[in-house]
Amino acid sequence: MDFFEQQDQAHRQSRKLLILFALAVIAILIAVNVSLALIWKWGFAMRTPGHPGYPTGFFFINTAVTLLFIVGGTMFETFRLRDGGDAVAQMAGGRLVMPDSTDAKERRLLNIVEEMALASGIACPRVYILDREDAINAFAAGYHQNEAVVAVTQGSLTRLTRDELQGVIGHEFSHILNGDMRMNIKLIGVLFGIQMIAGFGQELMYWASRFGSSRDREEKGPPIQLVIVVFGAALFVIGYVGIFFGRLIKSAVSRQREFLADASAVQFTRNPETIGGALRKIGGLTMVNQCGSRINNPRAEQMSHMFLGAAKVNLMDGMFATHPPLKERLQRVYGHNVEFLDASEIVDPADLAAMPEGVYGFGARNVEAAQRARAVEKSSDLNAEFGQHAIPTANTIPFSMPKTSAATAVPQSTPVHGIDSVILTAARDSATADALVFALLSDRSEPQAYAIQQNLVARLGAEKAALTENLLNYLEGMQASPRLPILDLAMPALKQLSSESKAQLLSIASKLIAADQKMSQSEFVLQTVLERRLGPQAGRMVKVKFNAVTALKSEVQLLLSLVARSHSDDEQAGIAFQRAAATLPELAFQSRDLLEPSSLDFFVVRQALEKLNQLAPLAKPFLIKAVLAAATRPQQARMDAEMLDLVRGICAAVDAPVPDVVGMSGNF
Repeated sequence: MDFFEQQDQAHRQSRKLLILFALAVIAILIAVNVSLALIWKWGFAMRTPGHPGYPTGFFFINTAVTLLFIVGGTMFETFRLRDGGDAVAQMAGGRLVMPDSTDAKERRLLNIVEEMALASGIACPRVYILDREDAINAFAAGYHQNEAVVAVTQGSLTRLTRDELQGVIGHEFSHILNGDMRMNIKLIGVLFGIQMIAGFGQELMYWASRFGSSRDREEKGPPIQLVIVVFGAALFVIGYVGIFFGRLIKSAVSRQREFLADASAVQFTRNPETIGGALRKIGGLTMVNQCGSRINNPRAEQMSHMFLGAAKVNLMDGMFATHPPLKERLQRVYGHNVEFLDASEIVDPADLAAMPEGVYGFGARNVEAAQRARAVEKSSDLNAEFGQHAIPTANTIPFSMPKTSAATAVPQSTPVHGIDSVILTAARDSATADALVFALLSDRSEPQAYAIQQNLVARLGAEKAALTENLLNYLEGMQASPRLPILDLAMPALKQLSSESKAQLLSIASKLIAADQKMSQSEFVLQTVLERRLGPQAGRMVKVKFNAVTALKSEVQLLLSLVARSHSDDEQAGIAFQRAAATLPELAFQSRDLLEPSSLDFFVVRQALEKLNQLAPLAKPFLIKAVLAAATRPQQARMDAEMLDLVRGICAAVDAPVPDVVGMSGNF
């Protein structure tokens, strides 16, 4: 279940989609031309003496008009969904859940999504709830992982335990990581275009039934009204040929992806009972209402391929089903047959009990684990589960416990392992998330530069400046730990800002970094991630231009030199670079290829990352493996916090999830 292999598979599936779409269009064009030819002979040729042939351009006009409907409909729907995941969620009747929601069930859902985002190293997606849907279902949507959304039904909130809901979210994160979302949105547009013919035929029948036609008694042939009705009926039937092909296309590209997503959910949670329990409850609810995952929204058929479970019961299920049978999915999850579960609503479930704020990375899955986690020594929990797509054990939590410096007279919040509750509160509110970004980029070590930074923030108001300083106090009180996860958590709130506010935020961030006339590595990482996730190009898919790392040798050299030079001394840097070079023998790097620190201009590095992001999916794992080789040491089990952030920043810049550093470090 390698992320990069699945990204490549998604690209191949997209090509498969285009081929199937072309075949569907050809079939519809043939059907339309044959039908119109027969209708012309029946309805119009009888009216003219001598029965002349078809008018000039008859078949060309038929073909052009049909293509106009199909292609125009596809383009229209694709344009309507230009906002990506948010547009799809709203089309499904979703309600955006505010990141700072205090509703118990919503808070539980948000926490699970945050945990999964931290574990996988991607920006935390926005969350929607389908309030009117009582079934158990969910979907992920978006053109890109930087603007993804996750939507769940109200039934999922009320009928699933925390573990089961976690399995559902793990399933949806698989679709985000494996590149399925963009293809799924394309499918919506394609299917809408194909089905335009049926809609036009239906409108013709309605129009003809409303308006009668008069004719002379001597006029031969059927009345015009009847011809139009027959024409409309023919188009309506042909339109359902499009629906047939639509079901065929959806089943061709989605069924195996569902098996993969189920397996990924088990991998993420290391517990088959998570996604397995949710699927068993869908089966149990189906026995009660015939479709435990049924979606009542009028657009459900068009979106059916996106959901966790079958959104509609169709006569064309079976080989044309968008989802595999539940029993088969459960057989693959458990390895044996299991019974369905009762899916009654859970009244005041125990897992809604108050959780200590800041317990993250799946260690927050129950209160008992959180309480045991408090006994862990702070020195052992810095990055024990960095990048792990799984539930940590009770004694591994990915962040260290924050402490308030005695120098800052800020009251200490409840000491828990994780991010301080004050930081969490700021990260979840769009009104304060920008101040958190400013605090992350502020530095008191140089008083003159810090004074410039204070003045920059003060231009936004005294309240914003005071909040930034207060948050900086809390950040300084934290032990050395990765800062990027904090930024990841703030992404849903930051994305609620207007385009103008985002541009202002990025502008101020650049000025804060430039206050001391230099850029540190941590500042470079934060700015790179901010621009990749909030910039004008954030939600757009990057085109593949390079098929192998050999096409970008100088860019790879620059990046590996940057990572290697992040070690404490020149000797370690040289060893790290050689270790990385050994993972890419095709580039034939030598020790002399390690660049000097003076050559590592961050502006040039950013340009290199932009090019490296254009690598083919199957080429990126070689790059990431080399980066990890340069970042880790054989005798060192852990990276320090600054190196962790650098690796996370590089992964964010090339649109890759954070790898399992702990599992891979043994290979270097």
